[in-house]
Amino acid sequence: MLDQLKKEFRKAASPEKARIYTRFFKTGKGEYGEGDQFIGLTVPEQRALARKYVDLPLADVQELLKSRIHEHRLTALIILVYRFDKTKDKKIVDFYLKNIRYSNNWDLIDCVADKILGEYLLDKDRSILYRFVESDSLWERRIAILTTFQFIKNRQFEDTLKIAEILLNDDHDLIHKAVGWMLREVGKRNQAVEEGFLRKHYRKMPRTMLRYAIERFTKEKKRFYMQR
Repeated sequence: MLDQLKKEFRKAASPEKARIYTRFFKTGKGEYGEGDQFIGLTVPEQRALARKYVDLPLADVQELLKSRIHEHRLTALIILVYRFDKTKDKKIVDFYLKNIRYSNNWDLIDCVADKILGEYLLDKDRSILYRFVESDSLWERRIAILTTFQFIKNRQFEDTLKIAEILLNDDHDLIHKAVGWMLREVGKRNQAVEEGFLRKHYRKMPRTMLRYAIERFTKEKKRFYMQR
């Protein structure tokens, strides 16, 4: 089954797209995606393969996760999303957490964290997110805030705001963007809650974080917040 999937990867590969993705995902020396390799599959192509191979044994899913090829890892994670959505099996959550180090680029987190870990934690203790948010790993910190997207969809805002507050002084642009995005999602559902957070913190928020957070505001409100 895994051999057949790998054949389909090779068949769908596009060297031209791979070159574009290599630049887009910052794979150069010293960049956040340093060393990541691409073969040039689109996300829709990977979703189609994940649906086709959704019953791939976990041992084979793990082999894909360990691959240096980005599309192998993303397809493996999408398989886990589809399987968890169907079964709600805690074994999928445990497997995801055991292999968390392979979620090492922003799309590998944004397509997955809320749908597996966020869904699982909806009615459970969330202390793991507070361990992640204090991690030296950029990716674990991003997982901490992105996981709360599922809470936001269920109008549970408290953890998003707490984690956002912890990350106010983070020095990475990918965290600034993620926090601003999640604050914006809170505001879509309850702008008063978002503005309560902003009124308290907007003067010290990184500019990128603030711009993302107020993207849907009126020009007048944007001007107010951006003027500091």
